[in-house]
Amino acid sequence: MAPDRIARAYELAKERYAELGVDTDSAMSRLSSIPISLHCWQGDDVGGFENDEGLTGGGIQATGNYPGKARSAEELRSDLDEALRLIPGTHRLNLHSLYAETGGKKVERNELGPEHFSAWIDWAKSKGMGMDFNPSFFSHPLADDGFTLASRDKATRKFWIEHAVACRKIGEAFGKALRSACVTNVWIPDGYKDSPIDRAAPRQILTESLDEVFREKIDERYNLDAVESKLFGIGSESYVVGSHEFYLGYAITRHKLYCLDAGHYHPTEMISEKITSVLLYLNQLLLHVSRGVRWDSDHVVILSDELRAIAEEIVRHGYEDRVHIGLDFFDASINRVAAWVVGTRSMLKALLIALLEPTAKLKDLEAGGDFTSRLALLEDQKTLPFGSVWDYYCQSQSAPVGEEWLSEVKRYEKDVLLKR
Repeated sequence: MAPDRIARAYELAKERYAELGVDTDSAMSRLSSIPISLHCWQGDDVGGFENDEGLTGGGIQATGNYPGKARSAEELRSDLDEALRLIPGTHRLNLHSLYAETGGKKVERNELGPEHFSAWIDWAKSKGMGMDFNPSFFSHPLADDGFTLASRDKATRKFWIEHAVACRKIGEAFGKALRSACVTNVWIPDGYKDSPIDRAAPRQILTESLDEVFREKIDERYNLDAVESKLFGIGSESYVVGSHEFYLGYAITRHKLYCLDAGHYHPTEMISEKITSVLLYLNQLLLHVSRGVRWDSDHVVILSDELRAIAEEIVRHGYEDRVHIGLDFFDASINRVAAWVVGTRSMLKALLIALLEPTAKLKDLEAGGDFTSRLALLEDQKTLPFGSVWDYYCQSQSAPVGEEWLSEVKRYEKDVLLKR
């Protein structure tokens, strides 16, 4: 699309939004300050580089066999370079401990250190990006029985505590090196396939384990601790130790970030509904934005009603500095680079739509009891020329406009991915 045509369309859109009191330039400026944390595991189907077995256990499953999966950290970084080039703005990377680079040496997870992620740090530094981090409590022999931090076996529990402690120190190193606080998020798969008799004991054990993990204080300028709940998983359909109620209580009483994952609740629950409630009691919140289809299937994020609702809750209440937005999906049935681009651009589109909303006007109508006008304005704004603002934003950020990015991905697929 010709740049002058994009600019003309933007000027008309700008005038239309101004009629509602919306400053499109300000909206784009605010959007440019909101980083999205791209998840490394989309590029290799959550396999990591620890061994050749790839993903096992933990209630996680990547489906599909599309060609071009990253087989090394170098290939994964190359794929991320391509994706980031096609996404407007400056963002972050969310890394799992499985993606350590150990020079071919066997390093147990409880022995990992910042030195095993030095290439990732250098890569992020070269891009002016921050990084986030996750301990990996799956795909390991000591997780085969379905229990890690909540295990009744002391040796197993000790190993995973040491792993989580090591990961917090790695997160701290990320924060110091990149001058941006790393969000280190703890999610564990612990639970039972069938209904247990004792639901309390594993949760008491998990509480004690987490308290030990977080015993050492780390400066929040460098590392922010988060905990993540789940309703059920494959192999833990009847009981998950780290439930929503458990972790919400833990986060509030221990002053940790709480992670709301869009796929970790009942299909009729929406995490957008929970954001304002959680932030009444916590200073900050972590989001894992995903798309479940009938279950926690982690489909690629699209511009859905729920994605828009998540963005609206963040923007309407000025939570941009209190909510950390990360993506969490993995689709091996399509081009993996394209999945990153589609998902991240969709999240950014949802945020821009929210930023272009005449929120002050809508709040005044609501406070005055004029619910008729509130509904009418909400519906009318759905046909406002958002697309023209989005195109102009992409152009201003030197990112492809419209579907132009897809031809770039196809070229990369032909030149790089299909040769692997």
